[in-house]
Amino acid sequence: MRSTRLIPAALAAAWLATACQPTPPAGVETDTSVERVGAIDFAPCVLGGEHGQPTVEAQCGQFEVAENPAAPEGRRIRLNIARLPAEGKSGGTADPVFFLAGGPGQAATDVASVVDNALEEVRKQRDIVLVDQRGTGGSNPLDCRGEDGKPLEIDPADSVDPQAAEAYFAQCLRSLEGRADTRFYTTAHAIADLDAVRQAMEIEQVNLVGGSYGTRVAQQYAMHYPAHTRSVVLDGVAPNRLVVGGEFARMLDRALRLQDAQCAALPACESRFGHDLVARIRSLQARLDEAPVELEYRHPTTFETRQGTLTGDTVVGLVHGVSYVPQLTALLPLVVDEADDGRYEPLMSIAQLWSGQMEGMMNLGMQRSVVCAEDAPRYTPDPADADTLMGAEQGRQFFSGCDAWPVGEVAADFTQPYSGDLPTLLLSGELDPVTPPEYADEVAKGLANARHFALKGQGHGVMGVGCMPRLIAQFIESTDPGALDASCLDSLDYVPPFTSYNGWEP
Repeated sequence: MRSTRLIPAALAAAWLATACQPTPPAGVETDTSVERVGAIDFAPCVLGGEHGQPTVEAQCGQFEVAENPAAPEGRRIRLNIARLPAEGKSGGTADPVFFLAGGPGQAATDVASVVDNALEEVRKQRDIVLVDQRGTGGSNPLDCRGEDGKPLEIDPADSVDPQAAEAYFAQCLRSLEGRADTRFYTTAHAIADLDAVRQAMEIEQVNLVGGSYGTRVAQQYAMHYPAHTRSVVLDGVAPNRLVVGGEFARMLDRALRLQDAQCAALPACESRFGHDLVARIRSLQARLDEAPVELEYRHPTTFETRQGTLTGDTVVGLVHGVSYVPQLTALLPLVVDEADDGRYEPLMSIAQLWSGQMEGMMNLGMQRSVVCAEDAPRYTPDPADADTLMGAEQGRQFFSGCDAWPVGEVAADFTQPYSGDLPTLLLSGELDPVTPPEYADEVAKGLANARHFALKGQGHGVMGVGCMPRLIAQFIESTDPGALDASCLDSLDYVPPFTSYNGWEP
């Protein structure tokens, strides 16, 4: 745990609530543990701790902006900001790193521990700034609530039911009345907020590190504010032309085929499971669609005995979720094989493990405001989806609620490719099921000073893998992607599929 000054939690909360108020008059005592950076006061705080994540000591503050930029006298919202100070004795450089979270719907401060670990080498020289994108985290979150004001939950089985999903988002929208105007929570508003924070902190240039959807935000910021962008790191690259959610089905099958090829190349795995994992999962899905299984299983974290229903949709949701992480995907051949033999408990336990890890990580109201404005109007069903595991309906289901969701305007040039000569480092995982290396290759073609690393055997989000933290730090310091010695990445390899619950065979 990093050492910084601490103040009582109540005092920290008070400072968060008043961080954007005018400076007290001369002679009025203030808390000396608060550090002012430009026009923003930062007080000590602790981030993380959810879902078993480590905690991170940071400095937290807020900055007020107009919800509607064209009506500054209207509703004001406070952006939640955290600062991870540089560890060098002389403090950080003048140009910090701004980290941009994924989703859309993920709050940057919610992944502070992950960012702290992946950018530990960067922190030796530079501050890391986390701004919760408006509509997420502590930045006027567009959280969905029921009629009783409590968090609105959706049963995973209902998420693929069009009527249930539409009803969910209709209630979500009603719960936002008086709290937010959903038209003003797009990527364009997000990058304007980032630049307002930059100006308030009196920073001339920033280094951008974006992950997944955060790569869209980073590209848009760099295109609109190139003079204030020093370098760009894109991890899990989404090209500006990409319709988020429109290619999920085909990309999942691509990743599973690559995983299956690894099993076929290992005699022990091929002997135990054969190959064509996609066909086996599809067969299992069809059986469970026809006859869902009621079963008793052990919850993976509490070890309590629970009752549950395993359906075909549960299986597909599980496969899509664990495919982000190769260490979990390595279990798929084994648990599918067990299910084929009538032992469904391991499959159900892993499904619960994944859903528990993701619970509360995405703000679905903010996600609607982004994808309904920026992606849904551009979505065209692809006939090829009909032959995938997720099926032809996946794209339409992803945009549930968009027909009635009030959306903001999107600039005509929004989908123009990110181009130019800004120093840019692009990162991909070879087995990524949502942003494959081909996407990064596509973006890199338009850049004069860029380099792409596709990491062997890795999944979605690779900035913390192997020696990548060191390479990112070297790039941000030098802004010369061509000078990086990436030979350390050669040691990365595939995670072998489990052939039993003892692991894989050598």
